[in-house]
Amino acid sequence: QVQLVESGGGLVQAGGSLRLSCAVSGRTFSTYFMGWFRQAPGKEREFVASIYWSTGDTYYVESVEGRFTISRDNAKNTVYLLMNNLKPEDTAVYYCAARKVLSSNYDYWGQGTQVTVSS
Repeated sequence: QVQLVESGGGLVQAGGSLRLSCAVSGRTFSTYFMGWFRQAPGKEREFVASIYWSTGDTYYVESVEGRFTISRDNAKNTVYLLMNNLKPEDTAVYYCAARKVLSSNYDYWGQGTQVTVSS
């Protein structure tokens, strides 16, 4: 059974940092993109960042470029999202997800972790 379990959310002041973790299990994700998404209250879920597990190629939404870094640890089967210089508009529930490299849909999702940035 595939599982994605996020952790690391919390409350932080503007300008602070958090590192989210996504522990994956149940299959090999070497041919998958791992993504982070977020959903703020009253807004649609949006893409934040992704990484192709086998090569480490990364992609970011423009609003987080230069502030957030996505990475993966093969030995720990974990994907990270390091978030620096956080802003109040980064407040959202953050979700980890996985999709096959040739698929346009993310098939597996975690339960989400809350990130709240106070001004």
